[in-house]
Amino acid sequence: MRHWGRTSCDEILKKLGSSREGLSTEEARTKAIVYGPNGHSVHEDNEVLRFLRFFWSPLSSVMVSIALANGGGDIVGITALLIFHSAICLVVSNKARNAARASIAAGLAPKTKVLRDGTWTEQLAAVLVPGDVISIKLGDIVPADVCLLEGDPLRIDESALTSSSPPVTKNPGDQIFFGSICAQGEIEAVVIATGANTFFARSGHLVKNTNQAQPLQKKILMAIGKFCICLTALGMMVEIIVMYPIQHRNYRNGIDNLSAILSMAGMDVLCCDKTGTLTLNEFTVDKDLIAVFAKDEDKDGVLLLGARASQVENQDAIDACIVRKLGADITEVHFLPFNPVDKRTAITYVDSDGNWHRVSKGAPEKIIDLCKVGKDVKKKVHDVIGKFADQNLRSLAVAKQAVPEKTKDSAGGPWQFVGLLPLFDPPRHDSAEAIRQALNLGVNVKMITGDQLAIGKETGRRLGMGTNMYPLSLLGQHIVNMTISLSIDEIIERAVGFAGVFPEHKYKIVNSLQEGKHICGMTGDGVSDAPALKEADIGIAVADATDAARGASDIVLTKPGLSVILGAVLTSREIFQRMKSYTIYAVSITIRIVLAFLLLALIWKYDFSPFMVLIIAILNDGTMMTIPKDRVKPSPVPDFLKLGEILATGIVLGTYLAVTTVVFFWAAHKTNFFSDKFGVRSIGDNPHELTAAVYLQVSIGSQALIFVTRSRSWSYIEYPGLQLMSAFFVTQLIATLLTVYANWGFARTNGIGWGWAGVIWLWSIMSYIPLDILKFTIWYAQSGRAWRTLAYNPMAFNTMGSMGKGAMHATQRNVLGLQGLKIFIPSRDMFKSVVQSKGLDNMTIQQHLIEAGKVLVDD
Repeated sequence: MRHWGRTSCDEILKKLGSSREGLSTEEARTKAIVYGPNGHSVHEDNEVLRFLRFFWSPLSSVMVSIALANGGGDIVGITALLIFHSAICLVVSNKARNAARASIAAGLAPKTKVLRDGTWTEQLAAVLVPGDVISIKLGDIVPADVCLLEGDPLRIDESALTSSSPPVTKNPGDQIFFGSICAQGEIEAVVIATGANTFFARSGHLVKNTNQAQPLQKKILMAIGKFCICLTALGMMVEIIVMYPIQHRNYRNGIDNLSAILSMAGMDVLCCDKTGTLTLNEFTVDKDLIAVFAKDEDKDGVLLLGARASQVENQDAIDACIVRKLGADITEVHFLPFNPVDKRTAITYVDSDGNWHRVSKGAPEKIIDLCKVGKDVKKKVHDVIGKFADQNLRSLAVAKQAVPEKTKDSAGGPWQFVGLLPLFDPPRHDSAEAIRQALNLGVNVKMITGDQLAIGKETGRRLGMGTNMYPLSLLGQHIVNMTISLSIDEIIERAVGFAGVFPEHKYKIVNSLQEGKHICGMTGDGVSDAPALKEADIGIAVADATDAARGASDIVLTKPGLSVILGAVLTSREIFQRMKSYTIYAVSITIRIVLAFLLLALIWKYDFSPFMVLIIAILNDGTMMTIPKDRVKPSPVPDFLKLGEILATGIVLGTYLAVTTVVFFWAAHKTNFFSDKFGVRSIGDNPHELTAAVYLQVSIGSQALIFVTRSRSWSYIEYPGLQLMSAFFVTQLIATLLTVYANWGFARTNGIGWGWAGVIWLWSIMSYIPLDILKFTIWYAQSGRAWRTLAYNPMAFNTMGSMGKGAMHATQRNVLGLQGLKIFIPSRDMFKSVVQSKGLDNMTIQQHLIEAGKVLVDD
């Protein structure tokens, strides 16, 4: 890496063999051979280590250790099966990882504007070489180490490199490192280092040593895994302590990374931008409604000045719609790009007569402050803005000034307010339906817009969201009326949207919702949205978002619109449902295996073959590998992992299955029940045949359990996917054939024939029936409804044969804590008169009354 120090830009260009016109295609191709691609190496796990991680799991280590301690009789078979199992896991894991990387590389690879052969083109950042001239603008992540050329100073966010939060100012000639974010401004720069030669790459060891806090859902999964491991270890300790010191037995002979998807599945509030998400972001100017305030201009003049203060190169929708209406023939001297703080653009130009002018367009409030207009003009402007807003038209103000000093840095003459341009951005055709679907899914959509309140309300009305929106000025205040006092958190909780919002307020809205125990999603597209995207539980970068927004988000959309987000919600809930069902299944099976074989060992001194346990585990894994393709029914409401529910369900189902195994073993070992009822020969005195029988009973019950845990209703109603069902039948056919025919001395198992196989299948089917009932009972108890019925519905447990209307109402009032209070419901006329006298919004007050319970309490 060469240290340029304070070398001038011209000297740097010269040393790099470049110029202000950039490189030619041939020069870039030659440099690419020398410097290589502009990429940063990704740490790759060693394939051997990954294989060993699959091979050496807690279960495998326990079985191998016991087998070695007991003479190694089972070690060959166990090791061979573990190698086969680990190889399959490694192949499947590599396939999934490569598919994910290919998808990301194809759709989300960073791009940048490069000057090649004298023409600006958008290319992948990976093709940059030292000497390339690139353009950096608001929201871009700097794709390489660069030196700034002539232009206005930039505000650069270097927090990713220096941990310093406030953006710093960078002037022409300064160097900017890869990974920095442009927070304000626009300028050209020359690339001075790429790939492994960048400052970021040389400091990469710092990144590798960084530990990031784990999400709650991931911690829950880790807790469940630790529970299963600890349970297995506890079972082994109990078995060893009881078997040897107490039972005095001889030592036995022969035994011997997801978080965004989880968060999105539980998301119950989605804060989304209006422009581009709920609307098309395709503005049109209604020329007939243009409001002119300058006496020396007409409607065409206002439109012309607006076009001059626009740049289509920035791919801004507002700029593009104005320039489409009317072109401009001027000589540009300096252009000030838009930024979310000033909310305006400005251009300094020279007209055909050699006179210098400056034009600015942007948010009306910013242009009003810039022009320092009087009260009368300000009121007139606000009246026009209000009329536009009532028609769902966005207002864009235009101002001009003369620059007699003829320098781009001069203050110029006084600013003159020229006029207002009405812009129409129609709602998307699918937004209203998408909002309705979101509500049906339990996701509350809140509109966050920088437009005027009237525009937000009109858009909300058209989309069926309602009009309960507030302007930014109310944030931080209390809304007090005759019946209700709302704090800022309550406002944010109940409102369907906010208008006039600045990017920094999005962070406060998200934070408030999270403090209210909501799982909050936030959409954004600009660099100023990055804090809110990072703070939100699910940061969603919309289509065409800046690099900074993509970097701060959890999910990047490749298509515009709210319906795309809802598709992601449904997909995440499907994935979550599969993960949840498998997690409950894993806990249940762990308890079932440990408890069943522990009880068999302690009660009857029966040692089950560890090799057959491994066969059960491998066949189970074969079936479980089809779960990602399973047909699932996503939850109709936000869902998230509940540790208590998972453990309770797993413990109850696992214990029940363990009991069925113990009872089956007792009936086969100590009684003639099966011989008397089904005419099969007795196997009670043959431990090897008992092993085969227990193996098939455990195998069928264990795999059939997945059909219970995967369903939200009766398991026989929600049909599984074809792959899962096929895998179950194939693996159980293999298990049945092993039970019928396998005579393996090393595994201590002998075939028991088709008669016993049929009996075991019948036993397993009968044992399967109560599983759904147990599942529903656990969920009902976990929901708290059983206990709330006892606490809040005493009439249901009343011994009286009948209860009069008065007594019933008295009981209800006592339960609700309303005894002694007088309920007063005002008439409609009384309500309207009070609202009008207070100058309040009738619609808003009515909505609050509905939410508050539609009653006023008067003591």
